[in-house]
Amino acid sequence: MIIGKVVGNVWATRKEEGLGGLKLLVIQPIDYCTKQTMPTFVAVDSVGAGISDIVLVVRGSSARYAANRPDAPIDSTVVGIVDEVEVDKN
Repeated sequence: MIIGKVVGNVWATRKEEGLGGLKLLVIQPIDYCTKQTMPTFVAVDSVGAGISDIVLVVRGSSARYAANRPDAPIDSTVVGIVDEVEVDKN
């Protein structure tokens, strides 16, 4: 799983049929240990997340099943909204 911040929305009026009715979010991954910036990516929202929410994201085949669309072209799905993260940096 990946922890990330929702930094945007994606609207696409023309897209593959399997993506119909799905909310798409732009996710900025967060590395709590190194504070490095990582490339953003698009994920399907399955939990009602919004801009600035910290979220949990699954990728790969798990993402399709989490979105209840096993045959859709989905690579990433938001599966949780994070309340708190605690990291021991030692």
